[in-house]
Amino acid sequence: MYKSYDDLPLMLSAHDVAEVLGISKSSACVLAKEKGFPTLKIGARVVVPREKFIGWINKNISK
Repeated sequence: MYKSYDDLPLMLSAHDVAEVLGISKSSACVLAKEKGFPTLKIGARVVVPREKFIGWINKNISK
């Protein structure tokens, strides 16, 4: 389990996103397809840049 944002890898997988948000991996995959969620496609793999993910959390936490 990650204890701080600094512990996160530079590029997060769906598993990492799920663990941080406390949701299932399938819910993280659905979230990754939503407009506005910061993903980056590398070949067939979809990852989430750590800094963009943190920004997304901060932007959406006040909603």
